[in-house]
Amino acid sequence: QVQLVESGGGSVQAGGSLRLSCAASGNTYSTRCMGWFRQAPGKDREGIASISTTEGATYYADSVKGRFTISQDNAKNTLYLQMNSLKPEDTAMYYCAATSRYCFGGTRTLFSGAWGQGTQVTVSS
Repeated sequence: QVQLVESGGGSVQAGGSLRLSCAASGNTYSTRCMGWFRQAPGKDREGIASISTTEGATYYADSVKGRFTISQDNAKNTLYLQMNSLKPEDTAMYYCAATSRYCFGGTRTLFSGAWGQGTQVTVSS
């Protein structure tokens, strides 16, 4: 099993930036795909980015494409999400996830994987 701990959330004004981190521990060697999700109150959980841990291929949802960047530091077993040009509609709880399944160019396979506890991001106008 993989354990995930997110950090880096907070409050920022529109147009600002934040960088989220997700530290992975445990059985990380079997992980093939990691990603980020978010969930706003009253809304479904949305997969916003994923990365193949072996190839580095990335996927972004249209809602964040061009503003958010997913990256990984394999030496530190840490996943990142650089968020720029933040908007009030980016306000949500952000979760990272990991799975031994392949990403297949999206985030669906992560739903059945390991999840962190989440970190809150609040963007004010």
